[in-house]
Amino acid sequence: MAKILMIEDNPDNAELARRILFSAGYEVIHALEAETGLEIAVAEQPDLILLDLGLPDYDGQTLAGWLRAEPKTSAIPIVAFTAWPEETARHMTESYGCVGYISKPIIKVNEFTTKIASYLKIAKHESTNKNR
Repeated sequence: MAKILMIEDNPDNAELARRILFSAGYEVIHALEAETGLEIAVAEQPDLILLDLGLPDYDGQTLAGWLRAEPKTSAIPIVAFTAWPEETARHMTESYGCVGYISKPIIKVNEFTTKIASYLKIAKHESTNKNR
């Protein structure tokens, strides 16, 4: 079972995503802010990180930088989880070193779970290639 760390401060967004991911068979760990998210990422080594770009303590770019600088988390794929407009989200995803983004609010459950599965597949493929 894939483990997903969701770093999201909005309780409604977090609960909806958690329920969908759990029902799709994923283990979900949740952090409300950047510092806790970093600590959990280092300790738990999730398969994927869903990162809200607007957190109360630090912005998504700062946390993404910390995650990339930390050897234990540097290879974990990060997916921006944002309500920002699509063009802004695309630009931020690239500049933050994320593998992609998912727009909030979640409207289409199947689309959400399909995107999560595709990001996990990419991560697994990259991990397999590194081990060769």
